[in-house]
Amino acid sequence: MTASQQIRVDTAQWSQNSDREALRALRLEVFVREQNVPESLEWDDLDATSLHVLARNQAGEPIGCGRLTPKYKIGRMAVQRDWRGHGVGAALLHKLIDQARSLGWPEVSLDAQVQAMGFYAREGFVAIGEVFDDAGIPHRTMQLTLTPPMPQPDDIQALRVGGRDELLGSRLRLLTQTRQRLMIYQPQLSSDVLASADELAELRRIAISGRGALIRILLHDPAAALRENHRLIALIQRLPSLLQVRTPIEALDLAYPSAYLLNDSDGYLFQPDADRPQGRAACRDRASQAPLRLHFDTIWDRAEHATILQPLAI
Repeated sequence: MTASQQIRVDTAQWSQNSDREALRALRLEVFVREQNVPESLEWDDLDATSLHVLARNQAGEPIGCGRLTPKYKIGRMAVQRDWRGHGVGAALLHKLIDQARSLGWPEVSLDAQVQAMGFYAREGFVAIGEVFDDAGIPHRTMQLTLTPPMPQPDDIQALRVGGRDELLGSRLRLLTQTRQRLMIYQPQLSSDVLASADELAELRRIAISGRGALIRILLHDPAAALRENHRLIALIQRLPSLLQVRTPIEALDLAYPSAYLLNDSDGYLFQPDADRPQGRAACRDRASQAPLRLHFDTIWDRAEHATILQPLAI
């Protein structure tokens, strides 16, 4: 077994003591002790809101780490000295890029130490801007464009999402093509989202379509929707086992700015900025839907039941 085959890279939670201690120990060893970075510069508020990854050896010992911040930036990449040159850095980077792509981000950037720029260039990163000093070490910003997986060439049926009317039309079309299962990620329920008579009728049809029907909704602020008496609330409360609502609790999840809708016919609607009516959509595009589905399932598993809307977690 080669060294690279002994490496396992997993996501880590800064809020969990064991993960946080492992991340801190690695960064203290590599950055503070080895590279003489002042410890006061090593820690910042982004740690609590970032997605972290940990590489472990076959014995389960932490040997490398990195993070992905809500600012679309990769950073704090550290690998123990004895494990350098064994593919740990590449494994960490690939995991972080995969996470960014699954979040639907259009690009990621990083501040590379000048001596490590060749490593990042081989992974597709392109240098931008001038060399600058960070903690006494020369750096340069590098950027990677995250192209989504190539769609299947036949029967994509792309939809137009270039303005509010097109957004509403595409969303309604995807609802009408939904058979029984629907996933909705919507940071806020504004009055023009899932509130028209046609949309509500389709949501009710899906919810009562028969055995196996289920609509899952991730909502950042259900209390606001309740205060503003959003028209969807009545349906959610009337059919709590069929329209399930959860609220993300991790800071990184709550910083997610996008919105999307996924149906069981491989259709999707994605808005990079939930507050703007621009985005992309298709009636049938499994390849583009897949990373969004992975993101939804990941957040759903660690989100809390929205008891303010549905007191009983049925």
